[in-house]
Amino acid sequence: MSDLNLTGIQIEFDPNALWLLNLALGFIMFGIALEIKPAHFKLLWESPKSVFAGLFSQFVALQLLTLTLVWLMEPATDIALGMFLVAACPGGNVSNFMSHFAGGNSALSISLTAISSVAAVIMTPLVFNTMVYFYLETTSATTNFSIAFLDMFEVVILILGIPLLLGMTFTHFLPLWSKRLSAVFKWVSVLFFVFLVVLMIVQNQSAFQASIISLFSVVVVHNLAALATGFAVALLFGLGLAERRTLSIETGIQNSGLGLLLIFTFFDQNKGMAVVAALWGIWHLISGMSLALFWSKR
Repeated sequence: MSDLNLTGIQIEFDPNALWLLNLALGFIMFGIALEIKPAHFKLLWESPKSVFAGLFSQFVALQLLTLTLVWLMEPATDIALGMFLVAACPGGNVSNFMSHFAGGNSALSISLTAISSVAAVIMTPLVFNTMVYFYLETTSATTNFSIAFLDMFEVVILILGIPLLLGMTFTHFLPLWSKRLSAVFKWVSVLFFVFLVVLMIVQNQSAFQASIISLFSVVVVHNLAALATGFAVALLFGLGLAERRTLSIETGIQNSGLGLLLIFTFFDQNKGMAVVAALWGIWHLISGMSLALFWSKR
């Protein structure tokens, strides 16, 4: 077992379980790919402004927001890095259900999830490294690890790119089976993430009790600001109400499971980053469903 002291938190993690995380996330990404069809990419040509606005919100506006929050809140370096990594991940697969429930544009939501998941193979390591570079250049923070773009790119290809390609191929040749399996994979992925977070909390119960409130407040502020940013970007691009709701949810719902796996793979001496990703993964389900419920009543 390895540990790291993060603002009073002692996080424990068994490195031997990393292969299980890789396998589980691979299945999760395969499940997401079962819902991706070529038609979802046609929206790039049919409604380019809404798609561009969504990708801009996901991979540019959210990152600028995160950097701003870090500069304003001045969290510990590990917390800042956790916020950066969560912001660099693509949208979560439950965002499609939330967007539909909220009265958003379902076609746009599915298309953005599909496109951002594929783009994340390059964008996640690129965006994360860019944010860390600006953070280290503009603050006095120091880190004791090197960030290799190509190393992260290779891992993202293995755990994101290959399962997506296999899932899309499966959907193309076996569409009926794909439709049946996609719903199962979606909720299994949610249950797996909740199980992972609960296990982490149970194993580190005393540590979490010491600073859960302060860390949770950072995650809540970050997530609520992300939801607001998506809505604001849609307004800026002159999109309709349904598209505003969709961009808000797509920007605020992130693939925290991918963030956790990257943290356990690359940041062995910064396990505290996992707390940010784990809390975000729990909270964004609460905030996203609450917002979707509110909008569904309107």
